[in-house]
Amino acid sequence: MKFYLKSTLMALGVAGAFMATTSFVAADADDHKLFIDDVEILTDIAAPEGSPLDHLYSGWRFRSPETQDLQTDDFGNPGFAAITLAEELWDTAEGAKGKSCASCHNDVDEGMKGVSAAYPKWSDKLGKPHTLVTRVNECRTDRMEAKAWKWEAPEMLAMTALVGLQSRGMPVAVKSDGPMKSWMEKGKDIYYARVGQLNMSCANCHEQNFGNMIRADHLSQGQINGFPVYRLKWGGLGSTHRRFKGCMKNIRAKAFGVGSDEFIALEAYVASRGNGLAVETPAVRN
Repeated sequence: MKFYLKSTLMALGVAGAFMATTSFVAADADDHKLFIDDVEILTDIAAPEGSPLDHLYSGWRFRSPETQDLQTDDFGNPGFAAITLAEELWDTAEGAKGKSCASCHNDVDEGMKGVSAAYPKWSDKLGKPHTLVTRVNECRTDRMEAKAWKWEAPEMLAMTALVGLQSRGMPVAVKSDGPMKSWMEKGKDIYYARVGQLNMSCANCHEQNFGNMIRADHLSQGQINGFPVYRLKWGGLGSTHRRFKGCMKNIRAKAFGVGSDEFIALEAYVASRGNGLAVETPAVRN
């Protein structure tokens, strides 16, 4: 990906918080399309009506060519080790009911096609949005009578990656109306709230400064269409909530808990900001 560099230093309104900037330009978009198995995965679309952004870019567009290449080949994508684990778990009977995921949903490529593109989504039973994580655990505890997996457990990350894979290439389509509306508003409030010792919000980086450099990396728009993602920094898969928590720690704010209502609301709102971008799960990021 080509970036036209214009080096500056920009204060972020907090003493000592400076960012070297470079302007992100999509002039060579045709040379930087993401193809996996000869299928194009849309990483660059006009923003839908009502979006605070003019254009939507996947985080893939901001990565180095070496990192981008890892995602273009499933054999080279390190996230696929987890896919192999999840395929085994899908057919494994567990719990008092002696059921597996396949018992209800048949083959994963049939039963889960398009599912993850709509999450988070409203649950009348919970009285709040289901994330893919909470939905998987509801199946485990209610239908299989098996033990729930922890949010960042290898099994959960693998299963949500496998389910997400079945929507790869499909547009994110998270609903924001009806009972989801109040949760979207809550998530939006969190997104724009300045917090922590650095007095920063999500928007300061991912809306106002995407394409600019922070430390040795380009800031993205913070799109989550590839989660759970394999981060080279983590050496494994991680959820959106892990990433949110890391961002809050970076600005020296007290982070909400993984699985908290605050992070669920934030996940719903951030996911909706990427409506129309293609699902990339499992994506590879720095």
